Amino acid sequence: MRRTAARAGAVAYSGADAGTSVPEAGVESPGPEATPAPAAPVPTPTPTPAPAPAPAQQQQSLRTEFPFQLPRGYVDESGTVHRDGVMRLSTARDELVPLRDVRVQENPAYLSVVLLGRVITRLGTLPMVHDGIVENMFASDLAFLQDFYRQINAEGHTRAAVQCPHCAEPFEVELGGSRLGES
Repeated sequence: MRRTAARAGAVAYSGADAGTSVPEAGVESPGPEATPAPAAPVPTPTPTPAPAPAPAQQQQSLRTEFPFQLPRGYVDESGTVHRDGVMRLSTARDELVPLRDVRVQENPAYLSVVLLGRVITRLGTLPMVHDGIVENMFASDLAFLQDFYRQINAEGHTRAAVQCPHCAEPFEVELGGSRLGES
């Protein structure tokens, strides 16, 4: 608190200056306008952590790889059977690049072999999966992989997670048809 005397030439006293020296009597001190009051320490605000988002507001991660097990299994040149594998989601590039392949241009049925060779990321203990491996699979395994490809790439992406505005219960809605051109 700051108190000043009403008489001119009186010594000004400031509670903040309690530890400083007081001017001698008869020495005029400048008025409060000329002497800036010492600044009181400004408390630094403590950062408060941001509130954690509600579970419904947390961003869901996109699943891009899907494990599978072949019905029969791929038999490599040493006789080892490989059944467990992983297929990733297809990109537009994965579907466009095989169309430039000469084998696909000569025989459109070869499209699925080349496409599956691009999206299968793991098969058993094989170091790499490519279209040469896919073309040497049993027909039942090829049919399984074609169906699995359609399931994870076409049908699984027309649903969206939403939340009821009244009860806040999460659920999924179908955004469109499962095939192009359907609604």
